[in-house]
Amino acid sequence: MDYSQFPYERILCVDMKSFYASCSAVMLGLDPLTCYLAVVGDTERSGSIVLAASPKMKEEFGIKTGSRLFEVPKDPRIQLVNPKMATYVRISTEITKVFHRYVPKEAIHTYSIDESFLKVDGVENLWGDAVTIAQKIRSDIQTEFGLPCAIGIGPNMLLSKLCLDLEAKKKGIAEWTFDDVETKLWPLSPLSKMWGIGSRVERTLNRMGIFSVGQLANYPLELLEKKFGVMGNQLYYHAHGVDLSNIGAPIMEGQISFGKSQILLRDYPDPTEVKHVILEICEEVGRRARQHGKAGRTVSLGIGYSKDEFGGGFHRSRTVDDPTNITIDLYNVCLKLFEEHYQGKTVRKISVTLSNIVEDNELQLNLFSSKKPKQRALGYTMDAIRAKYGSAAILRAVSYTDAGTARHRSKLVGGHKS
Repeated sequence: MDYSQFPYERILCVDMKSFYASCSAVMLGLDPLTCYLAVVGDTERSGSIVLAASPKMKEEFGIKTGSRLFEVPKDPRIQLVNPKMATYVRISTEITKVFHRYVPKEAIHTYSIDESFLKVDGVENLWGDAVTIAQKIRSDIQTEFGLPCAIGIGPNMLLSKLCLDLEAKKKGIAEWTFDDVETKLWPLSPLSKMWGIGSRVERTLNRMGIFSVGQLANYPLELLEKKFGVMGNQLYYHAHGVDLSNIGAPIMEGQISFGKSQILLRDYPDPTEVKHVILEICEEVGRRARQHGKAGRTVSLGIGYSKDEFGGGFHRSRTVDDPTNITIDLYNVCLKLFEEHYQGKTVRKISVTLSNIVEDNELQLNLFSSKKPKQRALGYTMDAIRAKYGSAAILRAVSYTDAGTARHRSKLVGGHKS
């Protein structure tokens, strides 16, 4: 690969270590790196999920994000706390202000509440090279907030993120160049450890005999494109460490989707109640798509059964002829998928995803139904009302039934207690 033909920038990927747990530890006057603390969705429910665990909890007890409360050992050193989402958001905002000291706002991309990308090209004469800037930022955050972070540095967003995940999280600060791709990236296996490769793509690649990033990089490009289309091209070049995304752009353009997954507060044995929640989730997925001016052709429904049913479930997708972001369209597709694949078991988890994304203006070119324009306009009107008066300002009737979850969730921040 001739890397001279590709841009070489200085990108920092900053990750706040165990952010929720670290914030809660500092609020309690504890050292985030030495204390034993877990942030739990609801400390009163044994089946509640661990949202974050301090490094010591992960290291000594194997408790991590996604573990259940009942899995946490009865150890007097362990502190269990409820989340304070509003506080976490405020702290994240203050940390972003630290970044503004070193780079302009257009050089910052907030990837999530605890992870950001910074482009430092052009400010090195002011603050020093990329490593020096990373050290300053890390020191500022530790001094002012008492919070630990790790920073990966790379010539593009992809390599800075991979550097963070594979090296900087152990060292604190690390830097990769294109020269590191063969020695540090290519040995990576399983493929799901590669940023941008999910479990489904990994299974498909495994069936093709590809089990490491090096094997992916050396697989014929034309065969990857034949199998995956545009995504095949991206997979090939990402395996070589090449990423042409600008700051703020998604790393895998072909993987853009809008979705929502919800673990229910109780088991739902009645399929009618399950359908009520599916409708609520479709409403939220449609709203997110409309918010970005997008529509999609592929609707996916995931159903997870209760542990009392020994787990299991299904995940199925269906592609429609005309792209849509209309709630009732999404719901009708999900309803068909549910009726075709539901096995009559108790449900505990539901997810809905809209993918195969296009611009919303393409929706207007395919409006064969006289109801479609009104339904589309109604969706945007409801979104505007909720944006102004709150998510609970206007709800569907199912949200006022015992099965509905939207009213309860409207009181939460990030899906959890504030």
